[in-house]
Amino acid sequence: MMDRIVVGIFNTNSYLFSEWKKECIIIDPGGDSKKIISNMSQKNLIPRGIVCTHGHIDHIMAIRDIQKHFSKLGVTLPLAVHESDIKYFGPEAGKIHTESISGISINLLLELNMEINGIPLPDIILHEGDTLWGSDLTVIHTPGHSPGGISLYSESQKFLFSGDTLFFEGIGRTDLPGGNIEALIDSIHKKLLILPDETRVFPGHGPFSSIEREREHNPFINS
Repeated sequence: MMDRIVVGIFNTNSYLFSEWKKECIIIDPGGDSKKIISNMSQKNLIPRGIVCTHGHIDHIMAIRDIQKHFSKLGVTLPLAVHESDIKYFGPEAGKIHTESISGISINLLLELNMEINGIPLPDIILHEGDTLWGSDLTVIHTPGHSPGGISLYSESQKFLFSGDTLFFEGIGRTDLPGGNIEALIDSIHKKLLILPDETRVFPGHGPFSSIEREREHNPFINS
């Protein structure tokens, strides 16, 4: 099962992934915590944990509120991120997020209307090949958009959650701190385009795609 919830002012795709009837994994809760919680409540789902494809602010802003909500219900939600993006989390992360956002818009912090300090530290440090909470959701390290960017692949369901690495006929930006265009293209070619053609691609923003479509039609990786 996969459900997309579009959240925040950047229209981030947050996902609920499940191989179970009553439990799920939250992927990239980038804002609108009440919207994400309401979606789970309507489906009677309890999350096993939260995983972020990378540490940029538009993919992590609802973590704290979701953890607090479920903590009141007696459910502890561990947070999992790749080892190379740990700097985006924890009490010292505010500075790096402020620098990243100021490069986009000087007023963006006010528009977000959220505090960037106090973002929780991760409970689980991810590496290439790790699986998540008893599922077959497997970590693929795909740096380029950020140093610790990951994609998440379910072989059984042929789902790929590509974060901001690979979009519908597009790729993630690499002009933010830690971005690297050569690393991004390398990640896509060597780690994502080798997946089966029928693999559905669920990106961090925008519409869904497939590996076959991106291999054949993505102008950024076929030029």
